[in-house]
Amino acid sequence: MRSCSGIPLFLFVSLFFACQPVKEKTESINPKLLENAFTKYKAPEIDNRRYGYEIIAPLIAKRKDVFETTVLGKSVEGRPINALTYGEGEKKVLLWSQMHGNESTATMALFDLFNFLEGSADDGFEFIRSAIHKNLLLRFIPMLNPDGAERFVRRNAQQIDLNRDAVRQSTPEGIILKRARDDFEPEFGFNLHDQNRYYNVEGTALPATISFLAPAYNEAREVNAVRSKAMKVIVGMDQLLQQVVPGQVGKYDDSFEPRAFGDNIQKWGTSTILIESGAYPGDREKQYIRQLNFMILLNALYEIATESYNQYTEEAYHDIPENDSKLMDLLIKNVETKAGDYSYLTDIGIKISELFLDSLILMKGNIADWGDLSVYYGHEEIEAKGMELEKGKIWPEVIPFEKLDRARGMDLLKEGYLAVETDKIHKGKVHQLPILVFTEGNTPNLESTLDGSPLFYLTTNGIRKMAIINGHVIPLDSSDNLFFWGIIE
Repeated sequence: MRSCSGIPLFLFVSLFFACQPVKEKTESINPKLLENAFTKYKAPEIDNRRYGYEIIAPLIAKRKDVFETTVLGKSVEGRPINALTYGEGEKKVLLWSQMHGNESTATMALFDLFNFLEGSADDGFEFIRSAIHKNLLLRFIPMLNPDGAERFVRRNAQQIDLNRDAVRQSTPEGIILKRARDDFEPEFGFNLHDQNRYYNVEGTALPATISFLAPAYNEAREVNAVRSKAMKVIVGMDQLLQQVVPGQVGKYDDSFEPRAFGDNIQKWGTSTILIESGAYPGDREKQYIRQLNFMILLNALYEIATESYNQYTEEAYHDIPENDSKLMDLLIKNVETKAGDYSYLTDIGIKISELFLDSLILMKGNIADWGDLSVYYGHEEIEAKGMELEKGKIWPEVIPFEKLDRARGMDLLKEGYLAVETDKIHKGKVHQLPILVFTEGNTPNLESTLDGSPLFYLTTNGIRKMAIINGHVIPLDSSDNLFFWGIIE
């Protein structure tokens, strides 16, 4: 074999490759470190998920030392839509939240992230902050739909879904987002949303606490270099979440939606990552899910800054389980009931809608499905085998509201009365009584019907065990009863 300078060729080649630097695999940041960062930098000014532009305006105004703040334009009703820019790197990242006014979880997390990026150099997180500042140029739009946020509704003041306005451009907010993307030309984009609490991880009873999507850019759902990068970034976030909420991450179906911003921004050349915040047990205000958003966003930005997302594969993205929609708020299984003289077993699925009154959440249930619901799961489940559904009664007299208290309410429940009438002047008043309270002309229907209010008892051998009132479960054989906020109808 020929040699080079007296060294056999095969040995020369072996030595050459052996001397090349080995590229180390970069792991995600330790979740505990990210949890500590959230605890230190959580924005205390926002402590629930219902807030409008007036709450975030002063939080934006105080950022001028570290961030460049600009007003991109105004909403239909004249509220400013702001952008905050941070960093000095060449790799551009655009993040926008609250395209839907009642999807505010990620907006909270962005203000936590702003606090972190303004943090001190001796806090133990400087290696993250430095990598992001040096390598990235970040632009945040923290509330794209301030008019919807003001009412805490999905759509803008024109009643248009902004996420279906990427092409037609009928809304000032949609025009602002399109222009922001075109002017900035980001390499990566984060499209931040909330999803309803009825999504589960396919084949499991676990809620899809966080769901992802690297949107398709065409009907064929092809994967090009742009979409591939989005997939790899998602894998890094999923791997982090599996350490803190294992099994509670889902992936959306990637059917192409030609009107949507995510699909089109992917098509326009920005690697786009959709993040949807779902449900977590006991977290109606989504404060823990806010923390998860902070953690995955910070980790993703660090991995983009260090390019360590390249260690992940498209195959790992496809391995993330799909979302399903098989959750109910309350699932009652195998209860016996009657239709006329015919007795049968049924499952009852109940969903609960939210009514917001200042700082209170008032919840009202409805019977969403009835029959064989064996493919469904419940955030709360009751195995009612051996139990019967019993219709409740209405107390025959008007009771002055001042004579109603929790003890009286429980006594009425135990006697078979689910509802009581009070004086009309109290209509609309909030209460915390374990019974339905109504006024003249608003007599409730106590028949258990599909799409009706869930108002009934579950009994065993004729003994009332629990009352179901608007989807709330009230045990009757326990001294440790739980009560809920209600409103006099």
